[in-house]
Amino acid sequence: MKKSLYIVTLMMLFALQSALAQQYKYEVGPALGMTGYLGECNNGNLFKHPSVTGGAIFRYVHNSRWAFKANLNYANLRGNSMYDETWYPDGLNYTNSSNLIDLGLTAEFNFLSYGRGPAYKKYKPISPYMVAGVGFVFAMNNGHNQASFTIPIGIGVKYKFKDRWNLGFEFTMRKEFSDRIDGYSDLFGIKHSFAKNTDWYSFAMFTASYEFGKRCIKCNYIE
Repeated sequence: MKKSLYIVTLMMLFALQSALAQQYKYEVGPALGMTGYLGECNNGNLFKHPSVTGGAIFRYVHNSRWAFKANLNYANLRGNSMYDETWYPDGLNYTNSSNLIDLGLTAEFNFLSYGRGPAYKKYKPISPYMVAGVGFVFAMNNGHNQASFTIPIGIGVKYKFKDRWNLGFEFTMRKEFSDRIDGYSDLFGIKHSFAKNTDWYSFAMFTASYEFGKRCIKCNYIE
């Protein structure tokens, strides 16, 4: 009897520990960071004309390795071809100040089993990860609007400093496919294909997120 009670107690403790680990499946929080831009008005240093971006993230945590995230950011991109010593055929200098509304849907792969839980599950409270997905950007530049699809790809690191709170840093490059996010295209007079344009932009973002939405904890009975 005592042996059976001991086994049942151990099983209950293991079940409780498992429930405390990865028990929430959603995260939401703010994001703030810096933008970079490469294009007709800046084809050298990505961060020569940095600006700011802010927004929010929503993450679905599938398990300790995989998560899926939606982000909505408002950002500014700036550039000036004069500082790059870029000489266009018309001899003019070009400047850019675009405001962006950026939407992204990305998948994240954690290199380590991210989370908190019992030691035998080998969860880690900090993990680097890689991210890739698809997105959409709407750019506003001196009264001219431009919409385009994007491909975000990058790396990041996340840290769970409390059971339901996470901090993160992520750097992503976003390839956009209109070549007019800065309001200019074909300044050298060379036509190019849809895929081979010159406009890229980047986000270096700090995030904080709060977990919610408890998972359904199942009890598996084997006869």
